[in-house]
Amino acid sequence: MILQENQAFTHQFKVDDRIYNGFISVFEDRNALHTDEVFAKNKGFQSKVMHGNILNGFLSYFIGELLPTEEVMILSQTINFKNPVYLDDVLNFEAVVTDQSEAVQVNTLSFKFINADLKTVASGKIQIKEFQ
Repeated sequence: MILQENQAFTHQFKVDDRIYNGFISVFEDRNALHTDEVFAKNKGFQSKVMHGNILNGFLSYFIGELLPTEEVMILSQTINFKNPVYLDDVLNFEAVVTDQSEAVQVNTLSFKFINADLKTVASGKIQIKEFQ
């Protein structure tokens, strides 16, 4: 297997206008929490809350483009949203290989996204299969 247990990865992502508007354009999710500043503030948030599934896109990018092998596929993933993400937030992504099954070439990684205030905005696990 190319990945090793306890191997760690980091990357930085920014939720900019291009990503935000692209998500809305493709998926047409215009829920007021994500698109109406006044609505979001009236619900106790500091601004419009970014779509949680933008982080799933970042996970896909991480698996498909940043791992030392492109011969992988996602088998499953869980993500727990803990704090809101806002437009122009810079998120530090951290992932660690926590478990491996040599027999079936499967790796489990734990991950988290941390904002500039050092708050975890989301965390979870992702299971991937390596092809060889």
